[in-house]
Amino acid sequence: MSLPNELRRFIPSVDKLLGPPELEAALASYPRWAVLQEVRAVIEEVREGAIPLVTDEALRAGWITSLAQEAARRAAVASGYSLRRVVNATGVVLHTNLGRARLAPAAIEHVAAVAARYSNLELDLGTGERGHRYDHVRELISALTGAEDAIAVNNNAAAVLLCLSALAAGRQVVVSRGELVEIGGSFRVPEIMAQSGCELVEVGTTNRTHLADYERAITPETALLLKVHTSNFRVVGFTSAVAVDALVPLARQHGIAVMHDLGAGCLVQLRELGLPHEPTVQEAIQEGADLVTFSGDKLLGGPQIGVIAGKRAIIERLEKHQLLRALRVDKLTLAAFEATLRIYRDAKDPVAQLPSLRMLRLDAAAIKQRADAFAARLLPRLAEGTGVNVIAGSSQVGAGSAPGVDLPTFLVAVRPRGVEVAAIDARLRARSPAVMVRVYGGEVLVDLRTVEADEEPIVLEALAAALR
Repeated sequence: MSLPNELRRFIPSVDKLLGPPELEAALASYPRWAVLQEVRAVIEEVREGAIPLVTDEALRAGWITSLAQEAARRAAVASGYSLRRVVNATGVVLHTNLGRARLAPAAIEHVAAVAARYSNLELDLGTGERGHRYDHVRELISALTGAEDAIAVNNNAAAVLLCLSALAAGRQVVVSRGELVEIGGSFRVPEIMAQSGCELVEVGTTNRTHLADYERAITPETALLLKVHTSNFRVVGFTSAVAVDALVPLARQHGIAVMHDLGAGCLVQLRELGLPHEPTVQEAIQEGADLVTFSGDKLLGGPQIGVIAGKRAIIERLEKHQLLRALRVDKLTLAAFEATLRIYRDAKDPVAQLPSLRMLRLDAAAIKQRADAFAARLLPRLAEGTGVNVIAGSSQVGAGSAPGVDLPTFLVAVRPRGVEVAAIDARLRARSPAVMVRVYGGEVLVDLRTVEADEEPIVLEALAAALR
């Protein structure tokens, strides 16, 4: 509600708010437009009653200083980048909202090197002729997976779209009903088939599909048998599904192709990370699928990218399709992906060099040791009565990978006194860098699984300031 007219004379002017040292410092540090924008916004909030008006002359100087401080704080945020660094203390390793997999240092260095100067993105340095951008990762993918050939597009949804459009437009694609998945952003297999011009043929039931179901569905109009790995959910109980190695002979008999969409593809055995088994790309290729599609920014630990690996003759058809240019990968993504693949090829322990996979492998006992030390450092900095405990909990893989799998961990649980946890959460998000935590049951929960050692002081200072 707006202030009555008789009180409006107490609203400070723009020039008045620009007077305190805080705003002078802000004008020296941030663009003038940002400072003026936030000063006017603060004044408007006073006018609308969102910020309480102070009329007592004895208190007005301090009040105006507080308004200037708020405007300066907002100007710092307004003038900064929109896409910026966040410290992930949630324990969700492949956090979709926070960018999924963290890149390895080698990938970051290679991206910087390629970004800073010209590169041979589409130049064959051996011949001096025009080259192909996919060649920078083609041989690496083939060597790591056993595929005859491979290309990359901007994500796995694009990979599926390209394959269906190039190989099955105007024809039928057979899929089990239990594999008609939806992933984040409302990407649904039936809709993507319609977009690519295919006719969806559903077989089996939600929980059970047999080889005979596929066989009965095949007609002269069938172009593909599509297998979709249900990487973001589980069907348990009375279930049955047909493996790719059983579909391949049937497809060969009828002269059609088998495509396997892995979703979150991985190149290492997840059992080595203490996780349940997920099919690797190598296993999918060995099963005989003509095409395997998968993401690079989930369990693989690289940038957002979609990979199509498989038979050379089919990859060549995809490269000639007009849609490929619309879905092609830029030089920075290729640089990051090439460096990531080289880690898998060259490193004795690739997991140790890939931050996200390293976090997945962390032992709960090691996390507890860090959490105990963190809580001991935090407690003396908090107001009396604030509770700090280390409790058992669970981390998540994230990004729709390994659904239902809990990673044992230990959480620093902070129970504040005199302030709502939602307010603390908002203060942490407003910092630079922002700090993301979990809020549950009146407590702020910090999972150090996803916090690097050099980020602990940032989280410690942020919590201390937010709880002050």
